This record gives sequence, C-alpha cells and structure tokens, in this order.
Amino acid sequence: MRSGNSHFDSVCIKSTGSYVPSKILTNEEVVANLPTSPQWVLEKLGIRERHIAAPDEYTSDLAARAGLDAIASAGLEPNDIELIIVSTATPDRKMPSSACIAQTKMGISNRCAAFDVAAVCAGFVYGITIAGQFIQNGTYEHVLVIGADTFSKVTDWNHRDCVVFGDGAGAVVLEKKDRENGLFSSILLADGEGMDKFTVYPGDVHFSMVGKAVFDKATTAVPECILEILRINGMGLEDVSMIVPHQATAGVLKRIAAVLEIPFSRIQTNLELYANTAGATVPLLLDQVNRRGLLREGDLLLLVSIGAGWTWGASLYRW
Repeated sequence: MRSGNSHFDSVCIKSTGSYVPSKILTNEEVVANLPTSPQWVLEKLGIRERHIAAPDEYTSDLAARAGLDAIASAGLEPNDIELIIVSTATPDRKMPSSACIAQTKMGISNRCAAFDVAAVCAGFVYGITIAGQFIQNGTYEHVLVIGADTFSKVTDWNHRDCVVFGDGAGAVVLEKKDRENGLFSSILLADGEGMDKFTVYPGDVHFSMVGKAVFDKATTAVPECILEILRINGMGLEDVSMIVPHQATAGVLKRIAAVLEIPFSRIQTNLELYANTAGATVPLLLDQVNRRGLLREGDLLLLVSIGAGWTWGASLYRW
C-alpha cells in the first residue's frame, strides 16, 4: 500500500464540539413495515436508535450548531475562525458549499475562508489533514473542521438498508501551537474502483449500497491503514491509548478488532444510540469521549475512517 505521510508538529486540537437533532427514531419505528426485527438490527448492527433531522433542518444547521459548540469550548469568538472545512456527503445544495452556508449561520464574517470536503465517511480525517497543512505552513492560526451529515434525506425508508444511518455533526477547532512530545500524523488513500458499491446515482434521490462489498473493503482497508500509520511512526498497537473509528456497523468494528487481534473493548463506539452518522461519526464520538473525561494529556489517539469511493485514512494524535 503506497501512502504519503503528513506530519504536523505545530498543530493542536484546541477543542471539540457536537450536535445531534432532537428527534429520535427507534428500531421499532424504523422496521415497522420492513422484513426485519428491532432485535436483529441491535444484535447485528449494534444500533438501537438514531437521531433524525427535522424536514426543515439541514446539514448546514447541524454543522453550525456543532461548530459553535466547539468554538465556545475553545474560549474563542466565531470571528476568530479563519477557515471552515465541512466534510459532508449530504450538502444542503449542489452550490454553494455547506461550509459557506454554515459560516453565515454561525455569524462568522466574510473574511473567513470556507469550503466542503467530499470524501464521504472518510471526510473528517481528510479535513483535519488539510487543515493541519494550512496551520503548519502559517496560513491560518484557527481552523474549524466539521463533519456533518443528514443521511435521512437520502434514505429510502422502505428499504432494509434504512436502519444503518442517523444524522449528526461533530467539530474540532485546530490551532497553531508548538507541542513538546506532540504528534499529529495522517495518511489518506482512495480507490475509485469502488464508486458503484455505495453511491447516489445521477437522478436518484436515495443512496444504494452493496453491503457485502462495503463490509469486505472496510474490514480489509481499515486494519491495513491502522498498521501502516503505526509503522510509519515507529509504533505498535500497544502504544495507542484509544481507537476512535468510523462507526460503520458493530459487525464491521468487531471484524476489524479480530483482524488486528485486539479486544473489541479497545474500540470506541456510539452506534447504539446514534447509528452510523457518516462523516460525523469520528468527530461526534471524539467529542463524546472528551466530554466524558476519558482523554488524558499524553494519550495517543488513533482516528480512522473509510467511506464510499473508496476513500479512507487515519490520523495519530497525541492529546
């Protein structure tokens, strides 16, 4: 596997934030007219319920709420942000970017740059890597990176695959800061041969998914990516304090743990209450473990995700 390594020694996660819609949709409600059961969804996918955006609530709304949460947690004002990157596969519109729309909703002035990253579920890792480069080279001091998706708006609720996804957003504020013994390293990869395995075809309004292909790619590429970034940095799994992965399904995560020969308990998950929130999974989960006080200074975090395309990547970060 060929991969380029981005290494940043002056980039710090200053804060985290998140937001999920208030409406909760349980398995019982979702599968009422489907050929499956609530218990099957829980046992096989690890999902009990999910949050669903209101009809007039869009990706930019979720992104703005998560972004403002992260900004407040950083002790900053919205206009301290110099760049906004929104990772999403479900933008409000084909144009302009959801980042620009969220910028306005956050009350950030037009001196701020903003753009979307379209790497589906891998987009947040792509986003923080791009942001890290801008900060490392001195272009910006404070960058807001948001992962946000409203997959409920591209879901066919009469199809069995509808049970997989929920809506949500997570965010981080990155800042320029020299860190003694700090580590921020990323690798990004893609393989367009997978373009038809998870997609929304032109003219369609709902996603289509080849479940076995998604499972096979995720459980192969993710362990390889994890081992590769550790190898690049001269480390092993024993050095990692916490793995924060994309929340595909419980079956995928358990298989990844088995391939890596580690206990499933080492992998963080929030699937049961939030389902797969697509590009929001990693930052949403990161904010939740942070707010629960599970992160300590010096902890080595491994963030990893895979999305349609295929796109995938991983980041090592010393907290």
